[in-house]
Amino acid sequence: MENITLFDDPHIRQSLLPFTFTRPVAAIRVGIQTIAEKWQSRLQTNVGYATSDYLASKFPRLNTAGLYINGALCPNDALIKAVMSLKSGQVLTVGDHALAANLSSGQSIEDIDSFQKVTFEGSYTFIQFPWQVYKVNAAEIRADFEFLTKGRTSAKITDPHTMTYGIENIFIEEGVSIKAAILNAESGPIYLGKNAQVHEGAIIKGPFALGEGAHVNMGAKIKGDTTVGPYSKVGGEISNSVIFGYSNKGHDGFLGNSVIGEWCNLGADTNTSNMKNNYAQVKLWSYTKGGFVNTGEQFCGLMMGDHAKAGINTMFNTGTVVGVGANIFGDGFPRNFIPSFSWGGAAGFTTFTLNKFYEVAEKAMERRQVQLTEVDKVLFSEVFDLTKSYRIWDK
Repeated sequence: MENITLFDDPHIRQSLLPFTFTRPVAAIRVGIQTIAEKWQSRLQTNVGYATSDYLASKFPRLNTAGLYINGALCPNDALIKAVMSLKSGQVLTVGDHALAANLSSGQSIEDIDSFQKVTFEGSYTFIQFPWQVYKVNAAEIRADFEFLTKGRTSAKITDPHTMTYGIENIFIEEGVSIKAAILNAESGPIYLGKNAQVHEGAIIKGPFALGEGAHVNMGAKIKGDTTVGPYSKVGGEISNSVIFGYSNKGHDGFLGNSVIGEWCNLGADTNTSNMKNNYAQVKLWSYTKGGFVNTGEQFCGLMMGDHAKAGINTMFNTGTVVGVGANIFGDGFPRNFIPSFSWGGAAGFTTFTLNKFYEVAEKAMERRQVQLTEVDKVLFSEVFDLTKSYRIWDK
């Protein structure tokens, strides 16, 4: 079939900041794959993006007509059938949400209100808020696992010192190394991506997904409902969290009910609080409101944008939002909202200048044999300007 376009709903895009400062909504990872990868693999086609202009160089639009699908929408069989049945000029809706549309030549996604409405009456998963990423992650791991492993045979576990429970729910891609680990898939599937490594003494409980080339370090305790994206390294204790990719939480410390972007680093013994001492519902910074909103969740930890770093022994309070490129260190609890390109901690912040940020990013990315490109620099320069108003110490 022709290429499809995944479009950003502006309101959802705003509510998913800081993650969507550096990516379209559909490039968010939930389950094993990103939302874009889910649609691409299920429809067997290429995907383009209708997103903010400054992201277009890195995430281009391939078509101006054809199928447009809301980038916050995770596919299922009923949705795919409904989307593929849309005729030119029709839009698939649920309430006020446009799920998908079929554009003819000359039509624009901005004209969607004039399209013929087709109501979708099935179930669906829609990612509108940062905390939903970890909240639906277990269900999305299960859905991706079923799709990606159907009709395929897992590689064998050859290590005699690794123990498994529910081995029929474990799938191992080629090149995976496992040494003296415990894999318990009785309560949900475990997926180990190509060339991933599970080191000695690691304990993993499903649902769990480990991306290509990623590592679970020695003695790690993974409690489940967790995704560790490609080329990341994790250790310590992790529960119900999503790490997009290329990030490190390599040492002891607790990460729970959290979402971590790409190229982040949590220093040794960094800990996140995921529940308040009084068991109250957690409030989280909202870029839409410009203040804190009630998530309705009792468990909510850390939301950390791309390229953010935390020094050793950093303590994050319940419901903390950290922007893109922030560098956090020092004693005590830093504030619950840390703007992009902040440098400091509980004692106060200054601005992490772009030139210094580029130096750190280049070194971090070189460790994974990835280059910081001029396209990346233009993107981060735009994010730096977009987030200037939050760095109140510069006023």
